[in-house]
Amino acid sequence: MGGKKSTPKPPEDFDKPWRNVDWNAKELLKSQLSGFQFNHPGISQFRILLHGPVGAGKSCFINSTKSVFKGRIVVKAEEETSAGKSCTKTYKTYKITDADSVTLPFVLNDVMGLEEREEDGIQPEDIIKALQGHVKEGYKFNPASPLIDSDPDFITEPRPDDKVHCLVSVVPAASISQMAEDVIQKMKTVRKKAVSLGIPHVVLMTKIDCLGPLVKKDLSQVYKSRKIKEKMEVCSQRLGPPMKCIFPVSNYYDETETNEKKDVLILMALKAIAGFVKDYFEDGNI
Repeated sequence: MGGKKSTPKPPEDFDKPWRNVDWNAKELLKSQLSGFQFNHPGISQFRILLHGPVGAGKSCFINSTKSVFKGRIVVKAEEETSAGKSCTKTYKTYKITDADSVTLPFVLNDVMGLEEREEDGIQPEDIIKALQGHVKEGYKFNPASPLIDSDPDFITEPRPDDKVHCLVSVVPAASISQMAEDVIQKMKTVRKKAVSLGIPHVVLMTKIDCLGPLVKKDLSQVYKSRKIKEKMEVCSQRLGPPMKCIFPVSNYYDETETNEKKDVLILMALKAIAGFVKDYFEDGNI
């Protein structure tokens, strides 16, 4: 008498990576980004705006990007060290320079983090105004009172340089499924406006090394991890962008030396962003 055959458990991870990555391409990626040309007469550097919930790793990604190009750990943007309030209070532009102090052809902007309660985090209206180039450098965000057009920090006639050329949502891998619906809706409101303006939208999924031993032990296994693919699918379903616009990254948190694999993942995301921005310019959206 044979008992019921047990259904085999699906494998924890994939046998082959589902995205191709050249883990030796760091220097090539750096040179491609350094020499990136987009040929727009009114823009010297294209602008990437990071937004997302408090503690997602927005400021940390800026510091990690600086670290990649400097070849050493850099801390410039203020980072949130605990799950408290947003460290970022003002609208600030971060230029990226390489080890020879050559300036890269893009800048990163950080904004105050989104929170569930209306009175705590940045309002979507302020992020949308930043997208459109209406927010002056140094503007201090006020959750209780979004920027209005009569405010001295409101740019009435933004130049192409003032506008955002790619919107990036930064979300932590482990908590995307549990993120408050109110925060998701705020992010979707901003995404909807970006899409209506033709601005590309990318998601950076941070803290991927918290999703289990496979990737924690070896980042090059990122695209073999079933958990990471599942979380990327959740990002796509909850926030809206297709999978091809979602990039898992691992920021520098406690390291004192740079790491080739972390660098490659960050550079791959930035290269994709640069490509989307070039398409945006070529489509005549700005």
